[in-house]
Amino acid sequence: MDREFDLQEYMTEGVERVVADAVKATFSNPKESLFMLRFGKAAAAASKKRRKAEKQGEHIPPFLIASITSSCNLHCAGCYSRCNHATTDTEPVSQLTDEEWLRIFTEADELGISFILLAGGEPMLRRGVIEAAGKKKHILFPIFTNGTFLDEKYLALFGKCRNLIPIMSIEGGKEITDARRGEGIYDRLIQNMDELRNRGLIFGASVTVTTENAREVVSDAFLSELADRGCKAVIFVEFVPVTEESKSLAPGEAERAFLAGEITRLREERPEMVYISFPGDEKSSGGCVAAGRGFFHINSHGGAEPCPFSPYSDVNVKNTSLREVLHSPLFLALQSGDLLTDDHDGGCVLYEKRDLVEQLLR
Repeated sequence: MDREFDLQEYMTEGVERVVADAVKATFSNPKESLFMLRFGKAAAAASKKRRKAEKQGEHIPPFLIASITSSCNLHCAGCYSRCNHATTDTEPVSQLTDEEWLRIFTEADELGISFILLAGGEPMLRRGVIEAAGKKKHILFPIFTNGTFLDEKYLALFGKCRNLIPIMSIEGGKEITDARRGEGIYDRLIQNMDELRNRGLIFGASVTVTTENAREVVSDAFLSELADRGCKAVIFVEFVPVTEESKSLAPGEAERAFLAGEITRLREERPEMVYISFPGDEKSSGGCVAAGRGFFHINSHGGAEPCPFSPYSDVNVKNTSLREVLHSPLFLALQSGDLLTDDHDGGCVLYEKRDLVEQLLR
């Protein structure tokens, strides 16, 4: 009989592997390697907190995704956040303040959460929140940014606070990146990468994988250019269609199998960068790790959601603690049911089966 799957062990080992890979990937940069070694110690201490909580019957995930603003200056084709109305062109109303986000980061640190992914909208529009994140040295904050707001002040902040790591969105080469994100964006990203490299700052790239770029973004030509410019991590995110018109862009079974094989190859053959695949890396976790199994999402107004692609909430961090959020009726219902482990066609089971998620809120 197979040993029962241990989610906590899987996620802990995943965090440790990412840190170890990052240390190797930054070995030529003493400042970054030293930071990653120190963070590795903090991550190990955090995992002890989570294990202790697990033994006491409480599950704490190692990851949190924080969408810190609903504003963005770009209109990328097929953007899930705009289609879900989480990102708009109107002036933000009732968003969490810098102080409220700092409280959330502090509570996350106390719980043993090791990674907080800052997203949006465009997160670098909230400089105060990012400065608050820089104070939490035991947490690594990848900042998923379109790269258009990187300036001297941010560069100085990233140099001072090594736990803040810009992850710039790129779709492949110039033609396909500008086609999705806007004319001139690719050149701006390349300029940013060169500046970060010249200053000895670590950064990564986020790639939305579609049927149009699946082969290009795992090619040696594309990845060599990123590595040569100093990129240390590539995060592959499968495109999730949120409109009927964009379904053709969603990777099918063939593209997902190809991507999984290529990432395995890259981890063996190109260790100069860290490769993370979402939701591909979830498969060995026994299903989707949203809703607090491995991570959860807080939107810009404080609503706690299973994940960014599943914008449903029954609790708000303005009114309760982060620990209590993890015990929300919606999260507990998703964790105890079969929905997160169900078979599905696309990259996100919760989006594909959103009608069932909505029923849990009734």
